[in-house]
Formats: sequence, structure tokens, C-alpha cells
Amino acid sequence: MGRIVVDPKVMVGKPVIKGTRVTVYEVTNRVAQGQSFETIEKDLEITREDIKAALTYAGNLADNEEIFPQIAGS
Repeated sequence: MGRIVVDPKVMVGKPVIKGTRVTVYEVTNRVAQGQSFETIEKDLEITREDIKAALTYAGNLADNEEIFPQIAGS
């Protein structure tokens, strides 16, 4: 995951592609909107590996999220 960094001095500490100001959110949002990797690479000036790293990072966050279901009647 060396491609994704979190630095409070860059984009207010949001996870970004290393050496850029491109956030993981921006990459994952574009993928969710159906943009091709090629378009994202060109528009954001990042690599396919950067896109994959952003998707992996987001997936890991979701996988490690703790969910506390609400119990009926409480």
C-alpha cells in the first residue's frame, strides 16, 4: 500500500495517491461512475497501479469497518 499516503499537510489528511493531491475518494468515485481506467489515468495523471491501489485501500477500509446492528426495540 505504499502508493497511498495520509499526510495532514496534504488534502487535509485524506488518503491520496503518493506524490499527488489525488484522493482515494476521487479515484473510487470515478470508477463507480463508470469511467474507464484509461480515462482516469489521463484525466488525473496517475497510473493503473495507482487506481488499483486506491480501490484496494477503499476495499480494506470497508472490510475492516465494524458494524453494530441496532437491536429491535432498543
